[in-house]
Amino acid sequence: MSSESVDNGGAQNIQIHQGRRVPDFLNSVNLKYVKLGYHYLITNLLKLCLIPLMGIIVIEAAQMNPGDIHQLWLQLQYNLVSVITFSAVLVFGSTVYIMTRPRSVYLVDYSCYKPPDHLKVKYHKFMDHSRLIGDFDESSLEFQRKILERSGLGEETYLPEGMHSIPPRPTMAAAREEAEQVIFGALDNLFANTNIKPKDIGILVVNCSLFNPTPSLSAMIVNKYKLRGNIRSFNLGGMGCSAGVIAVDLAKDMLQVHRNTYAVVVSTENITQNWYFGNKKSMLIPNCLFRVGGSAVLLSNKSLDKRLAKYKLVHVVRTHKGADEKAFRCVYQEQDDIGKTGVSLSKELMAIAGGALKTNITTLGPLVLPLSEQLLFFATLVAKKLFNAKVKPYIPDFKLAFDHFCIHAGGRAVIDELEKNLQLLPVHVEASRMTLHRFGNTSSSSIWYELAYTEAKGRMQKGNRVWQIAFGSGFKCNSAVWEALHNVKPSPSGPWEDCIHNYPVQIIV
Repeated sequence: MSSESVDNGGAQNIQIHQGRRVPDFLNSVNLKYVKLGYHYLITNLLKLCLIPLMGIIVIEAAQMNPGDIHQLWLQLQYNLVSVITFSAVLVFGSTVYIMTRPRSVYLVDYSCYKPPDHLKVKYHKFMDHSRLIGDFDESSLEFQRKILERSGLGEETYLPEGMHSIPPRPTMAAAREEAEQVIFGALDNLFANTNIKPKDIGILVVNCSLFNPTPSLSAMIVNKYKLRGNIRSFNLGGMGCSAGVIAVDLAKDMLQVHRNTYAVVVSTENITQNWYFGNKKSMLIPNCLFRVGGSAVLLSNKSLDKRLAKYKLVHVVRTHKGADEKAFRCVYQEQDDIGKTGVSLSKELMAIAGGALKTNITTLGPLVLPLSEQLLFFATLVAKKLFNAKVKPYIPDFKLAFDHFCIHAGGRAVIDELEKNLQLLPVHVEASRMTLHRFGNTSSSSIWYELAYTEAKGRMQKGNRVWQIAFGSGFKCNSAVWEALHNVKPSPSGPWEDCIHNYPVQIIV
């Protein structure tokens, strides 16, 4: 997000400092980031060598005639030690491979919560409400109005019940009510669409960054659906908008350990108790962007579910920049000078996000890019960095690796900059723009609303690869890659079911 000057009727200029643009990271890649990606390949070197070897053995065996096979049998009859040794090695190797190979993780289905219509908030209602609250001065009201107009949000986003009241009700009871409506709404729809019984769930992962009551949100779900007593439940807090991918990664690791079970991942954020009622500009921006939303995802490691599942999880790559002090504090919950609590966004946010993104995609690249792209990228990078050759850096074409892009709908500027830096086409960021317009920034669940948009448009075909990428406080950038197992149709009662025919819309800012 760039700094903008807002003209307030000629009376005052308000500076909106939303940080520098994302750096042109594909032209400034560091070799230390490249080695992270190739580390993944080196750790799988044995598998890469075994595949060609097995292919050679199969080809040679196919060329043997009955006489060759008979001669081989005669030789083995008189060499019992060789037969026993070979058999033992074969059995041992097969056992090690079967026991250590990662289990496939399938996305059976998912659900995105759609709030009731009476919770919609139009621009004028938002501003009238903010004025009636009485906590904001004229400068802050004008600042919010300009941010809202340029945010990319439409007129049909949602705020929780407690924030529609005058005065607002940022109480614990109202926050619990919001959490229950969102989480139970998404889970009810998920269970109805999949016919999975709650008792079949073996792993539960819930992420909500700013609302962490006691008992936890995961315990709330266990209580509501009477989940079994030995369920492995986790509650992730304070991890920002990228926590949805982190939750999927945790569920994936748990599914590697526990056989023949289901995992449910619930991603949401809570607005009620996290509205800022002060006048510090850097803490007012979240009021204008964040809206009600949540998702529930059903994952499975059962081989029989491959036939019914929508997607297979291919990769998860996580990048954490928290060791850097600026990155750690760029999204920071704190109190202002008069004791009002809110989340402050640093003016360096976009630059820090760009650095995290650079690390993440450079690590991801060797895993997903075609070999030709990797060779061109690596050759020009080495020539430039090691030999100071005056060659133009080769920018890998990620459109060759992915068919669909789900970029976290954190704001219009984020989507704009990723579209430019990754050299994407408007259709590639359409799902992100339309999700931001229709539902606002729903935090960690936004990538699922975007995937639902792609499905609702009928664009998801068998074999298509999807890249979900999200940013979060800390500072983190995380990616998940999915492969469609068949032509995917939208699930019943999806968030776009009654409005997909209206999209895409032209967003004028």
